[in-house]
Amino acid sequence: MNVQTLMLPISIERTEKPPLKLSTPVITGGTGEEALKKMNEAIKREEASLMSTQGYPSPDVQEMDGTFEVKTNQRGVLSLSLLNYVFSGGAHGNTIQKSLTFDADTGRSYALKDLFKKGADYEKKLNALIEAQIKLRKLPLLSSYPGISADQDYYIADKALVIYFQLYDLVPYAWGFPYFPISVYAIQDIIDEDGPLGAMMY
Repeated sequence: MNVQTLMLPISIERTEKPPLKLSTPVITGGTGEEALKKMNEAIKREEASLMSTQGYPSPDVQEMDGTFEVKTNQRGVLSLSLLNYVFSGGAHGNTIQKSLTFDADTGRSYALKDLFKKGADYEKKLNALIEAQIKLRKLPLLSSYPGISADQDYYIADKALVIYFQLYDLVPYAWGFPYFPISVYAIQDIIDEDGPLGAMMY
């Protein structure tokens, strides 16, 4: 990973075709063509997956808004969240959030387990830190804390790994998405220094 890589330029591709209203991030430069292709294709796949999960296409879908948030775009790391809101009637709509973290130089996408040294018991360490935050913040869990999953949602924001859960997975809807920021320095002993979290430590 080249930590000297500058911010990647990102444009917005807008789709407005009722009931759809999408704002899709498109990486337009700053790295090689192959890396650009990998990242943009991964973003498109994730967006399509979110739309399908939310029931599109269906006559029940009255409104669907897709947006995104860039969490980190520095040091050769791009981490962003895609959010898809759907309203199909009822008291309120529902939003799903999925995040992607890339090596800007290669276009590689990282799952949570890829951020850590091989053999590191990252689940145990992260679960302990998350449970401490749950207790400190007195979060009203819907049931006992289940622990992180193999495909756990996360993003990187500056010098923090942010673990989060979907609506209804952990706390009541009114509490929104529960986010658990974890400083890279709290887990530096298990971080793969050649990966995205390692780049944040310099």
